[in-house]
Amino acid sequence: MLLRYFYDEKLAQASYMVGCVATGEALVVDPARNVTQYLRAAEKEGLRITHVTETHIHADFVSGSRELAASTGATIYLSDMGDDNWKYAYADDANVILVTDGDSWKVGNIKVDVLHTPGHTPEHIAFLITDTAGADKPMGVFTGDFLFVGDVGRPDLLEEAAGYKGTKVAGARQQFKTVARFKALPDYLQIWPGHGAGSACGKALGAIPSTTLGYEKLFNLAFQLNEEDAFVDWLLDGQPEPPKYFAQMKKVNKLGPVLTSALPTPVNFDRATLDNVIEDGGQVFDLRNRGQFSSTHVPSTINVPADNSTFVTYMGWLVDYERPVYVLLPSVDSEREILHDLRSIGIDYVPGYFSPEVLTHRTQALPVITAKELAKRYPHDDIVVVDVRGKSEYADKHIEGAKHIQLGYVADRLTELPKDATLITYCASGYRSQIAASLLQAAGFEDVMALNEGEECWTRYLPTERGLVLDAVTV
Repeated sequence: MLLRYFYDEKLAQASYMVGCVATGEALVVDPARNVTQYLRAAEKEGLRITHVTETHIHADFVSGSRELAASTGATIYLSDMGDDNWKYAYADDANVILVTDGDSWKVGNIKVDVLHTPGHTPEHIAFLITDTAGADKPMGVFTGDFLFVGDVGRPDLLEEAAGYKGTKVAGARQQFKTVARFKALPDYLQIWPGHGAGSACGKALGAIPSTTLGYEKLFNLAFQLNEEDAFVDWLLDGQPEPPKYFAQMKKVNKLGPVLTSALPTPVNFDRATLDNVIEDGGQVFDLRNRGQFSSTHVPSTINVPADNSTFVTYMGWLVDYERPVYVLLPSVDSEREILHDLRSIGIDYVPGYFSPEVLTHRTQALPVITAKELAKRYPHDDIVVVDVRGKSEYADKHIEGAKHIQLGYVADRLTELPKDATLITYCASGYRSQIAASLLQAAGFEDVMALNEGEECWTRYLPTERGLVLDAVTV
């Protein structure tokens, strides 16, 4: 048996290839949309990808199951658990086999047993892996978004992100029962989760790529709470805001992602086209770093720097999937990587891109401010400080009197901000604050500044407070 681990740091998403060296067959679990990595790994190991599977209908990235099956001729194994709301629309495809709890199949000498693990989603399944060539007991479990290192999958995404009302408490109770089922499994089992630290599919994921069930029983709080209501309260409390694009991913993955070979090739456009796109109200994202954008940028463009591992997530927060997306590349040779990143969350409507060379005329700057400079001016009647971090970050500590609008909702709450005041955005590092400031500037706010320093600086120079308080601006 051979096991290979693949990790997308930008989405904190893990996928796996398990192969039988004796027969040359391989299974890929929860593949990402960019399938080249699996094809290369299989070729290097002398394997053929014959089976593809996924643990559930993903909410945070576009599944690569159909893409990989189209490239290899592999059979796709999908969950047939849950009611009709959680069924794959392409389940009737000739290369798809539906599986339920207790089903199994073989990949050469490797046995795959299906466990129904509802909670994160109703159809969620996990896979027990046994190398029958040398053992009659399983080695480990691909747990997807059920069990992580130090955490379990959140059950509220269907309600909070996809709009299925009344599902989060029911999901939490299902998760309690799934945890109870795993308590009866052997401690030695290795746990191979679908996400790592930074994923919005849980609230406290560990940064270690794998764990053992015995370790999780000892130190994962989900295994310590034996009373169901207490477990439900704990699991639902403090979950981060789900990115807006999660609803789109649920839709795409349920219907079946379009093959990338069917997508048009983006064009390298010139400055005249950029001006026309902006004049027509098109959405243009400038992916250069913060310093480059603040120094000079084209008016009405939004800065989401691609030099940060979270940039894909924030693109998903801000993009309108119903409209074409144009990007200004961070460098002339970054087109392929950026396109892969955008397509990983289903941003497929990309007619073209612009190289940095288009910045030759009609540009503007985005003012920035340090915490020390802000301390000299704040508080003052004509300054509104806007905290664009998450709700839990804001509740823990924020600048005294700051108004809270999480970055992903800034565009929805523009009317709450006065246009006759100086707006200063801030966050934990300066990254989100610049995105928010560029968004406000593009929306027509003329006096906007970004606090370009992180929490260590603004807590040193500015008064802070804890807990949720009334907004500094009311309408």
